[in-house]
Amino acid sequence: MSTLKNVAIVGATGAVGAEMIRCLEQRQFPVGQLTLLASARSAGKKLKFKGEDITIQELTPDSFQGIDIALFSAGGGISRDFAPHAVKAGAVVVDNSSYFRQDPNTPLVVPEINAADVKNHQGIIANPNCTTAISLMALYPLHQAFGVKRIFASSYQAVSGTGAQAIEELANQSREWASQNRAWDAAKLDSKPHVYPHQIAFNAIPQVDSFLDSGYTKEEMKMENEGRKIMHLDKFRASVTCVRIPVFRAHSIAISAEFEKPVTVEAAREVLSKAPGLDILDDPANKVYPLALDIAGRDNCAVGRLRMDCALDNGLAFWVVGDQLLKGAALNAVQIAECLL
Repeated sequence: MSTLKNVAIVGATGAVGAEMIRCLEQRQFPVGQLTLLASARSAGKKLKFKGEDITIQELTPDSFQGIDIALFSAGGGISRDFAPHAVKAGAVVVDNSSYFRQDPNTPLVVPEINAADVKNHQGIIANPNCTTAISLMALYPLHQAFGVKRIFASSYQAVSGTGAQAIEELANQSREWASQNRAWDAAKLDSKPHVYPHQIAFNAIPQVDSFLDSGYTKEEMKMENEGRKIMHLDKFRASVTCVRIPVFRAHSIAISAEFEKPVTVEAAREVLSKAPGLDILDDPANKVYPLALDIAGRDNCAVGRLRMDCALDNGLAFWVVGDQLLKGAALNAVQIAECLL
């Protein structure tokens, strides 16, 4: 392939698609021609890239002629139906949906961890789940040093992980409460939610994705299943509770990890200080720790609240925050595309 790459973004009008456009521009990806693809209702609209208006085209099976790299972020059904057309046309697909993640022939990649897996692709490379990617940015360097056995984790996930309608729902519910001058303890609204099964404003919903027979949700099992594949660690175990909270952007995860080797806070901090794409914000005495409000919009994830876990042997507890639209989605996808250059 030539130095400049013709790039297509499938789902260009979505929250992740918009961030993909920004990441390509900000990271000076060598784009020859950028093709923006979306549904028929968005066709004809324009989005800017490097100061120029680019007209959105309707996604069809014939959309990928001349495309080198296709970044998909339009849901599993679209990936299932259209990624094979992109590959047949000669493009390499970087897919943000869950559809191909567990396919044994599809690499599942976080470039800071397993960039070498990219070379094994057969036309499609999968982007991990956002919570998994953010968690592993801190967990994997610790695994390299101490050998992770299992984790117990709880995620606190922003509504933008669900999409634009969820962002709007939280905003509308917050405005509704404020406009009615309600008391602080009269937070349950009269209007019915549309995106989530319960009101998200002023609430915490312990369900992300649908439930499995085990009682876990699909989202909760992704940490174990995808973590095993990314870290090449078949025995990795993860017990996770995923919670949706009324935060617009950036996911937070509390992790207690048990390691094969003894670990100390000082040794862990030394390891994490050298980890690419990760900042340490860990000064509890001065109330310094990663916050969703601060990490939103940042490429790097952040880790803090490092402490020995008092319930696990060789255990360490920590708090990781990352922008799920960036490292959890768009940025990671563009970094994978950079591995193809």
